[in-house]
Amino acid sequence: PGPCPIFRQTLAKRMGWEVTSASVNTSASSLLVPAPRASKVELRLSCRHLLDRDPLTKSDPSVVLLLQSQSQWVQVDRTEVVRSSLHPVFSKVFTLDYYFEEVQKLRFEVYDTRGPGSLGLQDDDFLGGMECTLGQIVAQKKMTRALLLKFGRNAGKSTITVIAEDISGNNGYVELSFRARKLDDKDLFSKSDPFLELYRVNDDQSKQLVYRTEVVKNNLSPVWEPFKVTLSNLCSCEETRPLKCLVWDYDSRGKHDFIGEFSTTFEEMQKAFGEDQAQWECVNAKYKQKKRHYKNSGVVVLADLKFYRVHSFLDYIMGGCQIHFTVAIDFTASNGDPRNSCSLHYINPFQPNEYLQALVAVGEICQDYDSDKRFSALGFGARIPPKYEVSHDFAINFNPEDDECEGIQGVVEAYQNCLPRVQLYGPTNVAPIISKVARMAAAEEHTGEASQYYILLVLTDGVVTDMADTREAIVRASHLPMSIIIVGVGNADFTDMQTLDGDDGVLRSPRGEPALRDIVQFVPFRELKSASPAALAKCVLAEVPRQLVEYYSYKELPPRGVSPHTQESSRLRPSGSFLD
Repeated sequence: PGPCPIFRQTLAKRMGWEVTSASVNTSASSLLVPAPRASKVELRLSCRHLLDRDPLTKSDPSVVLLLQSQSQWVQVDRTEVVRSSLHPVFSKVFTLDYYFEEVQKLRFEVYDTRGPGSLGLQDDDFLGGMECTLGQIVAQKKMTRALLLKFGRNAGKSTITVIAEDISGNNGYVELSFRARKLDDKDLFSKSDPFLELYRVNDDQSKQLVYRTEVVKNNLSPVWEPFKVTLSNLCSCEETRPLKCLVWDYDSRGKHDFIGEFSTTFEEMQKAFGEDQAQWECVNAKYKQKKRHYKNSGVVVLADLKFYRVHSFLDYIMGGCQIHFTVAIDFTASNGDPRNSCSLHYINPFQPNEYLQALVAVGEICQDYDSDKRFSALGFGARIPPKYEVSHDFAINFNPEDDECEGIQGVVEAYQNCLPRVQLYGPTNVAPIISKVARMAAAEEHTGEASQYYILLVLTDGVVTDMADTREAIVRASHLPMSIIIVGVGNADFTDMQTLDGDDGVLRSPRGEPALRDIVQFVPFRELKSASPAALAKCVLAEVPRQLVEYYSYKELPPRGVSPHTQESSRLRPSGSFLD
């Protein structure tokens, strides 16, 4: 699901994207937020204080990268061998697809390679290994861990350092403005009506239209309107990729007269513009061949060039943005007596219940992005000690001053300890907890930094009772740095819950106010019951990277450590053009 229509237009204005109907000006493709896809991450490795396995010289280390797939470790790649070094810095770069919504377990194994032609692991001396997730690496950007031998023994003082870099590339757009002077006159009774086409040259030498300007009537020195294109559309994010510019004299019957062309690259454009030499001779090859003293058919000038960075999810995470995870658990009576094996809260020593399965599946992803690994755990719909009054917002560790638990395991233990101490009651009111997390997010918003984003996981067995208040709370929360995931547990009819998920339209408050953006993802657990926990996490978390980037883009907040730059508010270009 994409953002709400109102939000899309506002965000497009802020980011300088065009929002037009199909027209020649957007022939290259839409400039709105792209659909979520895998980010590309490069990993660079180095080691310190490796064990010395060679009696006469130092070790000759190399590193093997393994990825866990279906509970099996699969070798992905291997670095070169650095000869005679206990502190190697490897030049080989590992490139991996990164998915926020998956736990991508990696293992790095360091070996002393004996022979120059031998790269088989059985021939090598094991110098130590390290396991982690790709999420942990990107969250820290630079991670140093101790190397361990078999059975968890330390390999002396040996360490491995992994540095991550996002190379997804689709992270910017360019504003260009062209003018020309002394173009050839192609018309008998008036001057030419010139327009310019910009093409990208593909690897197979075919040309892809990037942009076509408007026509400037009766003018041999036209000034064309500025336009914006993504770096991906302009040059496939390769600044040395060839570009071609063609200038034509417009003909209403479609038989445009060719004036001339020139070739360049985005790299050359930037360099020439920086040196005030951004102009190219517009050449007609036929005239050049036929006319002895032919010089050119005019000059095209790059009047303005602006490059805007569009930050990615990884930019924010690697800039130090933390993800604060809160879980809210439904303790209403409709779940059934926890002592009864039919209850949704029944603690089976051999099989975790649906609440625990959903909690662990989502929590294991989020924990990699929270440096202190402390998570808020709340409950609603129960009578709680000491007075046994109904609460729709209580800490399941019963510490109102600090509702956080140590790690996901701490949340699990707090949940299990909480069950015998509360009386399951009702009703199912969710708005108080959404409002509580929203207050924390609002405090974060006032810092003016992209430092903390909030994810609220609500686990419930039924349709919420306070639907009007919940809608109001969600609409208010849509203006804050937070996302809400609701997992429906059990076999209740969750049809009404789908209205909270903005997939079928814009969620509105009871007063008719629309949500700024779609921040709710609702999933009935039963639809994924037979799938793996990873499938549940993937389903409910896949939208979070887009939601986070949308929020900070709308607020014009760059990743931490990046100085904000002023972005001009561009007017929406009208639909329709001379070639429609």
